[in-house]
Amino acid sequence: MGTGFKVNCCYGGHSTRTEKHNLEQAPALLIGTPGRIAFHIRNKNVDTSTITSLVLDEFDKALEFGFQEDMSYIIYQLKKIKKRMLTSATKMKEIPSFTGINDPIELNYLSKTPTKAEGLKLKIVTTEEKDKIEALFALICKLGNTATLVFCNHRDAVDRFSELLKEKGLIHGTFHGKMEQEDRERALIKFRNGTYRILITTDLASRGLDIPEIENIIHYQLPHTEDVFIHRNGRTARMNAKGTAYLILGAGEHIPPFIKETPIPEVLPKENKIPENTPWCTLYIAAGKKDKINKMDIVGMLLQKGELKKDELGLIEVLDFSSYAAVNRKKIDSVLSLIKNEKIKNKKVKMEISK
Repeated sequence: MGTGFKVNCCYGGHSTRTEKHNLEQAPALLIGTPGRIAFHIRNKNVDTSTITSLVLDEFDKALEFGFQEDMSYIIYQLKKIKKRMLTSATKMKEIPSFTGINDPIELNYLSKTPTKAEGLKLKIVTTEEKDKIEALFALICKLGNTATLVFCNHRDAVDRFSELLKEKGLIHGTFHGKMEQEDRERALIKFRNGTYRILITTDLASRGLDIPEIENIIHYQLPHTEDVFIHRNGRTARMNAKGTAYLILGAGEHIPPFIKETPIPEVLPKENKIPENTPWCTLYIAAGKKDKINKMDIVGMLLQKGELKKDELGLIEVLDFSSYAAVNRKKIDSVLSLIKNEKIKNKKVKMEISK
């Protein structure tokens, strides 16, 4: 957040040893998943006597995912808590007793905010086929090179559509719970920096994903509940931006009753024109914050040694032990050739196109 306070993040896929080392100097703010924070408390890597505020974000979803045991354990260990906050995008019927919240002050934004974002259009694609995958591909072709999230209910549907796009030569990303954390992070980085303009995902990406430029949401498989529908659509038309949500209905499928708005019919082209790949490619650099590398080090190297112009260098993200830079796709090969023997902070670092 750029506050100057020390912040640590702990979650699955990160090295527990690195996290433990980071926690030796207590942070002002500790952010993590219930399982990983419980792990550090059990192993006495966190001094719970100094913690006075607790925020349980996406609390309803955490319960749904089965994190009650970990959350209950964490709360029980925090003896000095003065302030407890639960956040949820959907209203809960009751607050579980293990939270220790008996007489809460409720801040309810739901009644003031319309369910449908002001800038959101709802459209529908219908097909007589039971297999909707060709209709989905045709819609992707019509949307062209615009940032699009495709929601599926199951991982196998994500993988199946991904295989089709690979066959067609369309660069894209996938995002679901069976992937390793590192692979999920990399997929989101490439979606943010424009290397991917298509991300095929399960409902894992329906919350917590804030990428302002997402223009389209496609419900390839229909959501089971209104909450899921709202959360999926909430990835677009954010902060007064405009966006479009598409429903794809196959033979025998009907619009769920919780969708009150009448969608606008979308006519698909008779011939598919495959969109060109995006103008960006992602450069992987095997060094990050723990190697004392920052964005300016990478910018300096790529502009000076890689001979890039400023508009040929896009978003740069620096993680603990790796970094990613968006580079103009037409320039990536020449850049790699120019920097192959370069050092960053006097250290030889592996650099290659991110896979």
